[in-house]
Amino acid sequence: MKLLLYSHFFAPSVGGVETIVLSLARGLAALRDSNGAPQFEITLVTQTPAANYGDTAQPFRVIRKPNFTQLWRLVRRSDVVHVAGPALAPLFLAWLSRKPFVIEHHGYPATCPNGLLFQHPSENVCPGHFLAGHYRECLKCNAQAEGPSKSFWLLLSAFLRHALSRRAAANIAPSGHVASRQSLPRTTTILHGIEDPCAEIDTLQATQPLHRRNFAFLGRLVTEKGLSVLLEATCLLRAEGRNFEVVLIGDGPDRPRLEKEIAALGLASSVRITGFLSGANLDQALRDVGAIVIPTTMEETAGLAAMEQMVRGRPVIASAVGGLGELVRDAGLLFSPGDAQALADAMKRILDEPGLAASLGATGRQRILLSFSYRVMIDAHARLYREVSAATNS
Repeated sequence: MKLLLYSHFFAPSVGGVETIVLSLARGLAALRDSNGAPQFEITLVTQTPAANYGDTAQPFRVIRKPNFTQLWRLVRRSDVVHVAGPALAPLFLAWLSRKPFVIEHHGYPATCPNGLLFQHPSENVCPGHFLAGHYRECLKCNAQAEGPSKSFWLLLSAFLRHALSRRAAANIAPSGHVASRQSLPRTTTILHGIEDPCAEIDTLQATQPLHRRNFAFLGRLVTEKGLSVLLEATCLLRAEGRNFEVVLIGDGPDRPRLEKEIAALGLASSVRITGFLSGANLDQALRDVGAIVIPTTMEETAGLAAMEQMVRGRPVIASAVGGLGELVRDAGLLFSPGDAQALADAMKRILDEPGLAASLGATGRQRILLSFSYRVMIDAHARLYREVSAATNS
């Protein structure tokens, strides 16, 4: 089967979508039939420049920044088109050429103009104005962050994405929450799967955090990640005389504001920002971290960052919102998004209860190993492609 995988963002860009798409493409490329032949001929299309990334080392073809005509030809030659997020160009071309297309919803662009279900004026979760037909609220929300012209275009794009998503052969939701929140037809839930990075380690103890008095955030530094809530919670605990450190691992447009906020709150001795880290540098920064804090105030679709730490036996403190709350549940500590006092109370439990971090870490690791299997994710996608292809050709 000729499979076209389209992802606007791809390596060397770093993010959850890029991670899952690369993992999916590699897993599908490894599938063989009974004769040992590849089950899929994969072409991955992206708008991300290659820089120094080694495309030729991948077990699939990579096409970067194709023009409209090139993309049309690639779509026409494929049997199934998989789009990571409802990107308009490949979806329109697949619909026009009557090719079956599948959309994997890594965010909410099909049901929210800003794609985040995040209200910029209140810096809180959106109740769902677009699906409810409250389009003036959408225009006001995004005008504050993007300006009136961009806000209008975002709303128009959301109409187009929603219409094309309703015409998809299948919509893939990475969590049950996303499936119910978007209410798109022909939706199937396929949980993200990750490989076990600790498979070669003999004991779970080797994956446990070493110092419960250190906390870390890992991700992009943007307003909707709720980092001001984490800083406020840190202030509350420091006012009680608690001795601990918080490290913010990542970078993004909100970094200058956060640096000023850290200084204004007198937290320079307790909170530091490392910038983007990966590989050995990331492992080193996380070595003495007792818990990961994810204080997001938007609706995370699946919580990949939490998943990657849970499988390592590291406990997670997270906002009880979206797919993130569905993932963590009782395998971590949840608090209401935006509630700094509730976050402080959760952090206090890690500090005060010696066995809690290890217990939550073990529970979280087991949850990921049992329910978020990499092999299950690959097989579920492969089965879905065969089904939509067979339905189209019948």
